[in-house]
Amino acid sequence: MNAIVSGVVMAGYRVASGPSKDYPYGTLEKQIPLFTQLGLDLQRFYQGTLNVSIVPAIFEMQNPEYTFRKVAWTDLRPPEDFSFSRCTVRYKGGSYAGYVYYPHPETKKRHFESASLLEIITSFIPEIQYGERVELELSPEEIHIQTG
Repeated sequence: MNAIVSGVVMAGYRVASGPSKDYPYGTLEKQIPLFTQLGLDLQRFYQGTLNVSIVPAIFEMQNPEYTFRKVAWTDLRPPEDFSFSRCTVRYKGGSYAGYVYYPHPETKKRHFESASLLEIITSFIPEIQYGERVELELSPEEIHIQTG
């Protein structure tokens, strides 16, 4: 049975969908083909992340469905580790399948995210805005949520 956590859509660093001051391209534009080669096809999803704050709760990625080590996706930074766990985003009566996208902080030197912010790769969700509430269905075997 999946765990349900409520959160608020927040602005991110805008590097996943890019381009940005740090990258002349969206990071997912470069990463998704590599993840596909490694066995996780995310090409059907929007090339950006939906950032969901679950404050005051925090999460810990414990046993993700996919983990890829030392992914050399750019020559601008050292290789990084990434983990993914299936999830569903619920918004205004709709359900959108996707994955929690977790660049490991120990290998990601820039754009560090809070342990209260889940980055989601999913389909484009029309009309969603910053500040709106969503619910996330998560696998409790893969992601541990610690409340308050």
